[in-house]
Amino acid sequence: MRVEVAQHAGVCYGVERALKLAEEAAANSAPVHTLGPLIHNPQAVEELHARGVEVAASLADVAGGALVIRSHGVAPTILADARAKGLDVIDATCPHVSKAHEAAEMLRGQGYLIVVVGEADHPEVAGIVAHAGDGAVVVESAAELPKPLDAQRVGVVVQTTQSVRRLAEVALALMPNVRDLRIMNTICAATEKRQRSAEELARGVDAVVVVGGRNSGNTARLVEICCSVNGRVHHVETSDELDPAWFAGVGSVGVTAGASTPDKQIRGVVSAIEAME
Repeated sequence: MRVEVAQHAGVCYGVERALKLAEEAAANSAPVHTLGPLIHNPQAVEELHARGVEVAASLADVAGGALVIRSHGVAPTILADARAKGLDVIDATCPHVSKAHEAAEMLRGQGYLIVVVGEADHPEVAGIVAHAGDGAVVVESAAELPKPLDAQRVGVVVQTTQSVRRLAEVALALMPNVRDLRIMNTICAATEKRQRSAEELARGVDAVVVVGGRNSGNTARLVEICCSVNGRVHHVETSDELDPAWFAGVGSVGVTAGASTPDKQIRGVVSAIEAME
C-alpha cells in the first residue's frame, strides 16, 4: 500500500508563530494563560498545558501574569481590557487574521455594509465582526444571505480558512442585487495551498486520511474538499483512531492535514498506515 502526503499539509506560519510565543512565555513567565485554546488542535493544547500554559475561558479567569491572545484573534475591546487589567499581553494573532481585521475596519470606515463569509460561532469570525462594527452580516453560504439585503454598498470579508469556492458563491449571489460590491479576499495563501494540494491528492489515490482537530475549521474544509472528489475519506486526530478495515483492498492512501496539525502528528499517522501493510 502506497502512502502519499500532500505537498502542502500541516502547520502554517501563523500556528508556528503562536506556538513559539506561547512556549517562550511558559519558559519566561508565570502564570501563563491563553484566552481560549491557542489553536484548534487538542493534542497541541494539552502539550502546552503540560508546560504550564492554562486555557482561560474569559478575562475574568485570569488574575495576573501573561495572557497569550490566540491565533484566531479577538475584539479590540478585549485587548484593551486585558492591558487595563495589568496583564502582560502577548498577541499571537495570525498576521493573516490581522489583515482580515484591517479589511473589515477599512470597509466600515468607507460606509459599506459588511458581509463576513465564515462560521458564525468561530472565534476568528467573532473577532472580524468586532472590527466590522454593528450591522455586519455573517453567512457560511450564499443561501444564508438575507433576502432582501438592505444595502446597495456591500463589502465582503472572509474567514481566512474558508474556501475560495464558498467565497465565490457568496459573491456571485450578491452581484445582481448590489450596486457597489467590494470583495476582500482575506483567505490566507497557506489555506489555499493546502486546499488545492488536498484536492489534487484525493483525485489520485484510493483513500484519504485527513489529520487534524475536530474543532478545526480549516481541517473540516479539507475533509469537505476531499469528500467532493473521493468516496473514501477519513478524519482522525491521532493515529490511534485509524481502522485497518478502512484500507481493505486499497492500493494507495493520501494523507493531508489542517494548518493547526503539528508535523509529528502527521508522521505518526503515516507510520501507522505503513505498518498496516
